[in-house]
Amino acid sequence: MGHGAMNLMEEAIWIGGAIIITFFAVKTSSWLLRRAFKRAAVKMKMDPTNYSFLKNTINFFVVVIGALFLFNKIPEFKAIGKTMLAGAAILTAAIGFAAQQSVANIISGIFIILFKPFRVGDTVILPDTNRGTVEDITLRHTIIRDPENRSIIVPNTTINSSTIINSTFADQPVCAFVEVGIGYSADIDKAINLIREEAMQHPLLVDNRTKEQKEEDAPIVNVRVLELGDSAIKLRAWAWASNTGNAFVMKCDLLKSVKERFDKEGIDIPFPTQNILIKNR
Repeated sequence: MGHGAMNLMEEAIWIGGAIIITFFAVKTSSWLLRRAFKRAAVKMKMDPTNYSFLKNTINFFVVVIGALFLFNKIPEFKAIGKTMLAGAAILTAAIGFAAQQSVANIISGIFIILFKPFRVGDTVILPDTNRGTVEDITLRHTIIRDPENRSIIVPNTTINSSTIINSTFADQPVCAFVEVGIGYSADIDKAINLIREEAMQHPLLVDNRTKEQKEEDAPIVNVRVLELGDSAIKLRAWAWASNTGNAFVMKCDLLKSVKERFDKEGIDIPFPTQNILIKNR
């Protein structure tokens, strides 16, 4: 076997060994960090968002160290490095331009971790009406799982510069709007009472009244006339649930139960109609 073949084999061993070591270093660091976090989470109630971001950061630097090790050990990589250094000015400008957005994403990711507008597990709504649960926060992007089980990858700069609705923030109750239209000949008070009765019977309903409202004996579920439409009187009920998921389920259930109750009680839910007049000229 010639000297060149020996060098190629040695370089292949170095490359393979570096890749394997880097792979196991990433897996080991993730495992150790996960164990340490589980213990700290029980004792100190640590936020899982911190673990996710720290894990991704450590893995990133482990991979960078592995890549630098290869550049240092393989002569061909050193030659590439020298060639790149020859055009350092152009290279620096090109890398700076290309990395500008990446650096901005990393800084935005750090801001998200520091100021915590949302955490892993929170339900958020983005400006383009995308709704989902935060699954992971990396150095570059945030992963959100939507109700259709799709992963939405959003750059951290986009999130950091947008208005985000956090439905889980501070574990506050969520209000579900239940809107139903009734005919103009229907008994409004009867319809309001029926909607309130159906809402009061729902197991996910919570009492979100203030102390003053309770003293004044204000209703747990408010139902009001919202609009006098072209073909229907629109009623809206304000029903509260403990979280976004429960509010959605309760709203769907109430739309069904209110429709069935209206049918039983003879209250009409009209659909839009149009009268067309044809005039003879």
